[in-house]
Amino acid sequence: MSTASHTTEKTLHRWRILVVDDHPLVRAGLASLISNEADMDVCAEAAGQGEALQRLKECTPDLAIIDISLGEGSGFSLIRHIKAAGTPVRMLVLSMHDESLYAERAIRAGAMGYVNKQEAAEHVVEAIRKVLAGKVYLSERVTERILLGMTQGSSHDDDSPLANLSDRELEVFWLVGEGVGASEIASRLHLSVKTIETHRDKLKKKLGIDSASELNRFAMQWLLEHPAKERTP
Repeated sequence: MSTASHTTEKTLHRWRILVVDDHPLVRAGLASLISNEADMDVCAEAAGQGEALQRLKECTPDLAIIDISLGEGSGFSLIRHIKAAGTPVRMLVLSMHDESLYAERAIRAGAMGYVNKQEAAEHVVEAIRKVLAGKVYLSERVTERILLGMTQGSSHDDDSPLANLSDRELEVFWLVGEGVGASEIASRLHLSVKTIETHRDKLKKKLGIDSASELNRFAMQWLLEHPAKERTP
């Protein structure tokens, strides 16, 4: 193969990107942003975990951009599933979730980057390119917090009462705060109602709450008191 031919092939290479978000307007916005990049294409979109796994098989993307809160399943579950399956796709989380609670969790689950939806468009493209290059992307604030946590022997934001919750417990907590009942939570997360009740019991114990009604009030109040950019949707 000639050098000129090889250069042409490299120039024509386009990264294939899968967008997983349960909000159509967000998916459309990302697709528009990505389409402005000469070497990127959105090969597919998905609103939930099951649909995302199907699209992964169909379009074999180089990168999946994943929100944590999905209409069916959850971003954490999807990330862990993709990682366990050994699927050769890099993952970047793009969400409204609180960075101090979720960024490090996303990396541990198998993602290679985390971007808050409040970030400017150029930061989103920067994150996409960095993850495509095989590097980890985190905000400066989160990177400093993680490094500080390593030096102090802790990786959590100790100021938050939610810091010691597991990923699944956090998912249940936010849904409780949104007023979602146990049966619907079980359906969304593909778990049994009994398992959801077990998670609720663990939440009460970890948060020092005595009753189910008190847990409901606490979760709802928490969501009300924290702006969208500081909490899960």
